[in-house]
Amino acid sequence: MDFSIARRRMVESQIRARGIVDPLVLDAMLQVPRHRFVEEALTGQAYTDFSLPIGDKQTISQPYIVAAMTAALELSGGEKVLEIGTGSGYQTAILSRIASRVFSVERISTLARRARRILDELGCSNVNIRLCDGTLGWREAAPFDHIIVTAGAPAVPAEYLAQLAPGGRLVIPIGAREGQILRRITRTDQDDYSEEDLFDCRFVPLIGHSGWSAQEI
Repeated sequence: MDFSIARRRMVESQIRARGIVDPLVLDAMLQVPRHRFVEEALTGQAYTDFSLPIGDKQTISQPYIVAAMTAALELSGGEKVLEIGTGSGYQTAILSRIASRVFSVERISTLARRARRILDELGCSNVNIRLCDGTLGWREAAPFDHIIVTAGAPAVPAEYLAQLAPGGRLVIPIGAREGQILRRITRTDQDDYSEEDLFDCRFVPLIGHSGWSAQEI
């Protein structure tokens, strides 16, 4: 089945129509086959305007959220990006079409393995995936030009701030488990950061040392 028409409609009606005009983001959304990242039974809903379950109580975000978070990073191409929460691998694939290198962290082994397989099949050779506590980031590969977090945190983990390069941007949902605000934090200098709240959102909880505990979920 040819899903290219569905992708074009998705980009035009769900993304461009809502004000996202970054050509790198739009092109990536047109390139990446979202239907490859959802469960087979949900393939027909892959390009609709809502999130979908991917197993293990996790979800693939709606297309607009993926595009909006990617656009918030203000990528120009060639950057080194850290993604917290590989999940289905869809956001990872979008980043891989723009950034030079993507380092992605996932805590659920079944999701990490599935995402790795699909990313390999799509030729995303610039992606590294690690199975670990995402709230700790990826110290050995730091610093990162930008960091994107695809789970809601009660507060910003200090490791993210430390691993962000000067001039870099961190995009992260912050707030309660029931709902968050997407926040963009820019490291303006070695020890200075500026913050901007973008919009309300709702993500699965960020679980780990500096996030929610598994017992709280």
